[in-house]
Amino acid sequence: MPVSTEAWFLYGRKAGEPRAARLVRETFTLPDPADDEVQVEPLYGSFEGNMGHALERKPVDICRLRGEARVVIGNSGVFRIVALGKTVRGLHEGQYGMVTGVAVPDAWGYPEKIYAYDGAGTMGLLTKRANIKQACVVLIPEQTRHTLRQWAVFSLRYVTAWSNWEAAHGMFRLLVGADELPSPHVWGWGGGTTLAELSLAARWGCRVVMLSGSVHHRETIRRHGVEPLDRKQFGPLPFDDKRFSEDREYRQQYSEAEQRFLEEVKRRTDGLMTQIFVDYIGGPLYRATLKALGREGVLTSAGWMEGMVVNYLRAVECIGRHQHVHTHYARRQQCEAAVAYGEEHGWMPILEDRTYTFDDIPQLADEFLAGKTDVFPVYSINEGNEGNEGNEGNEGNEGPGVPP
Repeated sequence: MPVSTEAWFLYGRKAGEPRAARLVRETFTLPDPADDEVQVEPLYGSFEGNMGHALERKPVDICRLRGEARVVIGNSGVFRIVALGKTVRGLHEGQYGMVTGVAVPDAWGYPEKIYAYDGAGTMGLLTKRANIKQACVVLIPEQTRHTLRQWAVFSLRYVTAWSNWEAAHGMFRLLVGADELPSPHVWGWGGGTTLAELSLAARWGCRVVMLSGSVHHRETIRRHGVEPLDRKQFGPLPFDDKRFSEDREYRQQYSEAEQRFLEEVKRRTDGLMTQIFVDYIGGPLYRATLKALGREGVLTSAGWMEGMVVNYLRAVECIGRHQHVHTHYARRQQCEAAVAYGEEHGWMPILEDRTYTFDDIPQLADEFLAGKTDVFPVYSINEGNEGNEGNEGNEGNEGPGVPP
């Protein structure tokens, strides 16, 4: 039977309204799941960059893009299945799962539209109940050693990192074999997905460094087995082409900062520079990223935190045999492979103690957009449900398991 529940809704922008949106909490009636859907009770979610883009309506107003008056966002999280559609097979009530971000796949299963973002008709996890297509459900391993909070973060950032790393590392190994350079230098800047990818690279035997201007974030980086480096020590690395050409003082400051940065890269890599640079920031740091690449270097990204448009000299990139890798989330089999690897090897986020409540969602959104949250900001949707939610730095902790 249809159930009355509540969600945080994002409405499309009306004429005269500010560009940035505010979430609105409302009660609504959720229908029975369609034949190919499951009804779920969301438990924990992770606030993600795509949610921030949706609230800022940058680069698009997703409500207008989808042709819908209001949408529920939130595509990173875990849930418990509470009801099944008539044609659903292989799932049962009580199982724990996470959503895969593939709303509209291409011919090979890679996403063209992302679930609970630009995928029309998809409902995210900022709600007490939701109906989700069976095709978008990936189960959490039974008797998992990890917690629901960890899996909530894993479901988007770690899956994205897995797919991107698979492509970037595979590309580099087409150029330079493991017998020639067993431990490539892999650097990165960005947020939680960058950290997830670098921690994976470390597990694959690479020498990894992540740059951050936050003292607190650098400690989180270190706890994940990645060497942190203070980005601020070099000076103003974000590049502004117009100011560089017109402002002599800025040109000198930037050139000196870039030189200090490149000297540090050279020192730490014994002159090789980086073999893979994970850059989820984009525009402002693109120039420095390219210059930090060694020969046969790979620049890889699955995001654009601060700029979608970049410029580079094709001749220089060709001569250096630089490869540019771009990915967008992952296809289902990559999601399943990431889950299996994470469960077996303990490749998991190490989380802070804080969990925002469902009531705190507007505060969480504001703090996320202001850059004031932890690397992995987690919120609860239906509190007091299953799971041991402590000891998340330990690989052997027992998670919720699944009832028979």
